[in-house]
Amino acid sequence: MKKNKTQLDAIIIGSGIGGLVTATQLASKGAKVLVLEKYIIPGGSGGSFKRKGYTFDVGASMIFGFGENGYTNLLTRALKDVNERCETIPDPVQLEYHLPNKINLAVDKNYSNFIKKLIDRFPHEREGITKFYGACRKVFNCLDSMPLLSIEDPTYLFKVFLKAPLSCLGLARWLPINAGDVAKKFIKDPELLKFIDIECFCWSVMPALKTPMINAGMVFTDRHVGGINYPKGGVGTIAEKLVKGLEKLGSKIRYKANVQEIMIKNNQAVGVRLINGEELFAKTIISNSTRWDTFGLNNVKKGLVKQKFVGKNEFVWSKNYKPSPSFVSIHIGVDKNIIKSNFNCHHIIVDKWDELEDEKGVIFISIPTLLDKNLAPEGKHIVHAFTPSSMNEWENLSRKEYLKKKEEYFEFIVNKISKIIPEIKDSIDHKEIGTPKTHKKFLGRFEGSYGPIPNKKLLGLLPMPFNTTNVKNLYCVGDSCFPGQGLNAVAFSGYACAHKVGSQLKINSSKLPD
Repeated sequence: MKKNKTQLDAIIIGSGIGGLVTATQLASKGAKVLVLEKYIIPGGSGGSFKRKGYTFDVGASMIFGFGENGYTNLLTRALKDVNERCETIPDPVQLEYHLPNKINLAVDKNYSNFIKKLIDRFPHEREGITKFYGACRKVFNCLDSMPLLSIEDPTYLFKVFLKAPLSCLGLARWLPINAGDVAKKFIKDPELLKFIDIECFCWSVMPALKTPMINAGMVFTDRHVGGINYPKGGVGTIAEKLVKGLEKLGSKIRYKANVQEIMIKNNQAVGVRLINGEELFAKTIISNSTRWDTFGLNNVKKGLVKQKFVGKNEFVWSKNYKPSPSFVSIHIGVDKNIIKSNFNCHHIIVDKWDELEDEKGVIFISIPTLLDKNLAPEGKHIVHAFTPSSMNEWENLSRKEYLKKKEEYFEFIVNKISKIIPEIKDSIDHKEIGTPKTHKKFLGRFEGSYGPIPNKKLLGLLPMPFNTTNVKNLYCVGDSCFPGQGLNAVAFSGYACAHKVGSQLKINSSKLPD
């Protein structure tokens, strides 16, 4: 058994955006960090892959966090902290909805335009619309006025309260509240409430009654403030730039490094054991794997932490939350001439209101080459589409059955896309199909999920676990930690985790960020 006794400050398991932000933040403070990634590229679901001249985004292409002002532009700030930046392309429209009862509505970056469109469709709810989205703006303003670090650190909380007392008090008010409760307070029209459900679902995979108001406030306002900005070269560029910044600071990332176990001695995490038997040691261990995979929850055969060290609080969390549905995703190259140049980049199709949470109930579509033509060969566009699908739909299939089902899903999704791009079927140049099993294999995510969703209605963000665990020197980061899903949210988790670990290592600045 190979042992490496080199004492690192931190080992981070997984190179998703949460893990990389944690790593770069610690490295920027002088810590010696090693990131271990089981795959051959960084980024996890925030990565990109190349096929036959196409650059395909693994996950969503609709990116928040690249604005220039305030504290909520966490991707911009994370890159800047390691002297890197991504060139971005602004998207004038966040999303175009194609909904039942002929509701077709594009969410403009311009807030007034969006609100006007919504009021034109629901004129009797003018006041309710104004008040609900106004409440979202209040939440955002609270968040954007304070440095977003670890709320587990009493010293930080005291300093930020002195800096922005009214914002702190305002934010505390919204912590236990869900977006749906706020919407129902102001809005009565059931169809408009369904629209707000879909507004939430497109990024949280939950209806409004289960979506924390703080998350909704962030997204529904930031799209009009910082805007939706696509990183030139593909979403994977974010991770690549963070890795570059990390390495310039003297820390490292290792690929094809599959962690088998987090080693614990005297109830303290001391290192990790790789699947090849190699042992690595550090003062702190940070898991960017999901909490299910980290602790062996929900019938995972074996977690990274042996069961005897898993705290009861983790099992309580796993009862309150379940993995979100995974997806069947398709990446296709198509002839450029079938898509008009003024076509919007992002779309969502829902045929029936009551199918929102069903298998195949929603179709998400992105055409990133409308923003960055260099992602595809000359004369081609990329169409990326995905629909919710759970792992149990794909288990216990023979190879023949599995391949047949993939093609059936592909045909289903393409038929849905043809509603807005009629000529797509006859213009496909290349295709890739991913299933929940694909996401599990390459992203190392429990059941191929993209984060937790509540089993029942909970009190906003209050039940979400933070970065610390019951095992000393072991921390978690990513979308199964506060504040949840989305690249900007996991970046927040990374900032918080790095701050908490930095306190332990005594490397934090005594001043709040500017």
